[in-house]
Amino acid sequence: MPAVDAELLQTAVGWTQQAGALTLEWFNHPELAIDAKGDGTPVTQADRAAERLLRELISDAFPLDGIQGEEEAARVGSSGRGWVIDPIDGTKAFTHGVGTYSNLLYLEDEHGPAIGVINLPALGETIYAGRGLGCFFNGTPCSVSDRGELDGSYIACTGFHMWTPDMFDRVTAAGPRLRTWGDAYGYALVASGRIEAMMDPVLAWWDIAPMTVIIPEAGGVLTARDGSTAFNMDGSADTSTTGVYSAVASNGLLHEQIVDLLRP
Repeated sequence: MPAVDAELLQTAVGWTQQAGALTLEWFNHPELAIDAKGDGTPVTQADRAAERLLRELISDAFPLDGIQGEEEAARVGSSGRGWVIDPIDGTKAFTHGVGTYSNLLYLEDEHGPAIGVINLPALGETIYAGRGLGCFFNGTPCSVSDRGELDGSYIACTGFHMWTPDMFDRVTAAGPRLRTWGDAYGYALVASGRIEAMMDPVLAWWDIAPMTVIIPEAGGVLTARDGSTAFNMDGSADTSTTGVYSAVASNGLLHEQIVDLLRP
């Protein structure tokens, strides 16, 4: 597939960082209002403002592109390109003053996944990738770890609420160390070589879309929890009737072993 335009990648990074700077205005603010959406998940004025900003930036530059986001209705485009926005990935972390929340942006064009950005504004880190251009950590090329042994490797997950005792036994017996560096932060750690794997048992399309560019461009492997690669690549959150995904990202060297360890 042809490489994505490097200038467009930098534009997407700049937009995502602008959204991140906006969210910092509410981060740890004593008057932050937290609402509950229909599915029970939290949303704040920071989520809504960041998505609105990104939609306006995209619309001004590319009025024919489609846009899908977590907080507003999808806009159908006619250009053959579509953007996916998660204004705050890790809203629970954000509302508790935990700096591992992120801003996510993804672009898909007529050739497939094109651009993925993870911006971590409270940490001052941005991990991003463009198809055919590689993966970058604050402007410097980065890649997954080269560890080939499970013993001593690190596996992160968003939480242990869907783990069973048998899963814990399998993983700990094999030697990896478990950490809950969750949400997109875990994928950023994999892409930059700081840990070996990240697992999410349940997530939405806007949570995983940027990783379909970032992890492969960093030299890693991204699959569903069962090892399949059945991600929707059409910018839609609909998978059958659920819109629910799972994901395992790794350095590739350990992927099959980790998928086997993390089976339900």
